Amino acid sequence: MNDRSIYLDYAATTPLDEGVFKVMKPYFSHSFYNPSAIYRAAIAVKTDLMRARQEIAQILGVHFQEIIFCAGGSEANNLAIKGYLKNYDRSHVVVSHLEHDSVLEALKDFDYSLAKVKTDGIIDFDSLKNLINDQTNLVVVMLANNEIGTIQPVKKIADLVKQIRLDRLKRGINQPIQIFCDACQAGNYLDLKVNRLGVDMMSLNGSKIYGPKQSAILYLRRGLSLKPLIDGGGQEYGLRSGTENVASSIGLAEALNKTQSIKKTEVERLQKLQKYFIEKIVTLIPEISFNGSLKYRLPNNLNFSFRGQDNERLLFFLDRHQIMASAGSACSASNHKSSHVLAAIGLDDSMIYSSLRLTMGRQTVQADLDRTISALVNYKKQL
Repeated sequence: MNDRSIYLDYAATTPLDEGVFKVMKPYFSHSFYNPSAIYRAAIAVKTDLMRARQEIAQILGVHFQEIIFCAGGSEANNLAIKGYLKNYDRSHVVVSHLEHDSVLEALKDFDYSLAKVKTDGIIDFDSLKNLINDQTNLVVVMLANNEIGTIQPVKKIADLVKQIRLDRLKRGINQPIQIFCDACQAGNYLDLKVNRLGVDMMSLNGSKIYGPKQSAILYLRRGLSLKPLIDGGGQEYGLRSGTENVASSIGLAEALNKTQSIKKTEVERLQKLQKYFIEKIVTLIPEISFNGSLKYRLPNNLNFSFRGQDNERLLFFLDRHQIMASAGSACSASNHKSSHVLAAIGLDDSMIYSSLRLTMGRQTVQADLDRTISALVNYKKQL
């Protein structure tokens, strides 16, 4: 047996890039100072933190004051949704069926409607449009799905929201409407320029882009007001109190810089591997069918159902062969929840519980996919 382990769960988390770790290290030791202090050493750290904020803002094409550092994508999502909706006595949200648990759980105490998705995992635009009423003040749609990798038409939805704003003004309706986008899975591969996406709020997660875990940012368009979830000293423009995690914030900026600089070549490389795996596996194992759009899909995502098989047994089998994969969202897996994403695109329980998610990354090579295909073929032979 090949001793090299194969990691195919990059959508769950990525390893920390060595260059990112290098720029973080000083802030654990000799540059450990609290940025809120007034002596020169602390002011130097505050300057470094501001530089990281400015670097991220430049990548997104926004003002540095629109970048809020958070402890992970889930917190950023909660701050955007709860922080915005708590400004209103009455609110209504239209949200995609495919959103991450941190979005859907954040909405549980508010009035919301779920927009349908088509069988390819792309949001049903007419369903979303028809659900928006004059009380709707927030539309939530992710840029790319964490389970099936489908890329959503965020710009088209943002244009719709813009039209609704103009229509309300003409009709004398004062209810505002904004669009929030969870882009945590998109940081490695997609365009993040806010003006091209047209969103008002957007989250990005460091642990998905070879940065530190529990690091994230929330982009918040200037002029929008949020209620903080954490009260205290008023850091992060009063939206997230607590001593700043300087090392993680600087690491996140470095990770985002690197992933954007290699985006084009990495997308092309992974698309070739994705195509290779799909063409080979469906020939060798006809019982396998892929979930979600193959056209509008992240280049690293391979989500499929192995008809008639139990995905838990499959995962244990792959693990014995030193192949690490998943059956969907890592958050849901830890709670033994079935996939609401696969249910939303119309899969029945038998197909949901036979699904696997393989997600590739920088260290993935064709030999890894060949070993994985061979393992799946051997699994079939043992049935």
